[in-house]
Amino acid sequence: MPGRAELATILPRRVLLAVGGSLFAFGARSQTPEARAEIDKVLAGRTPVPGGITLDLPSIAENGLVVPVTIDVASPMSEADHVTSIYLFADGNPNPLVAKFGFTAASGRASASTRIRLAQTQNVVVLAETSTGALRSVSAEVKVTIGGCGG
Repeated sequence: MPGRAELATILPRRVLLAVGGSLFAFGARSQTPEARAEIDKVLAGRTPVPGGITLDLPSIAENGLVVPVTIDVASPMSEADHVTSIYLFADGNPNPLVAKFGFTAASGRASASTRIRLAQTQNVVVLAETSTGALRSVSAEVKVTIGGCGG
C-alpha cells in the first residue's frame, strides 16, 4: 500500500484531508494537554468517525497571522439528521478552541470559512457533531514559516 506521501501524488489534497486526516489528529502527533482537554470536552467519551469533512487550508502558511480555513461537512441537513456544530481547534495555540459554528436543519449546508492565527507549525483539528450525537473528524498539519524560510 502506498504511503501518505505517495498518495499525495495520486489523490487531490482535499480528498486526503477528508479521508485520512483524522487518523493523524488522534494519534500520530502529540497534542498539548490544553488541546487534548478541549477536544475531550467535545468528545465526551465518544469516538469520532474519520471523514465526511472537507478541510481546505494551506499546508504551508507564510503568514501565520491570517491562515484561511474552509470547512464543509457532508450532511443531508434534514430535521432528523443534520450537523449541529463544527468545532475548530489549533492544537498548538494557547486557547486551542479557535472557533465553534452552530447549524440547524434550516441552514441548508454545514459549511464555514474563517481566518485563524497560528504562531507555530501545528495541527488544525475539526470535529463535526450531528443531531444524532455522532461525531466526525479530520485534521491537517499547517507549517508556519517566518518570511517563507521555514519554521
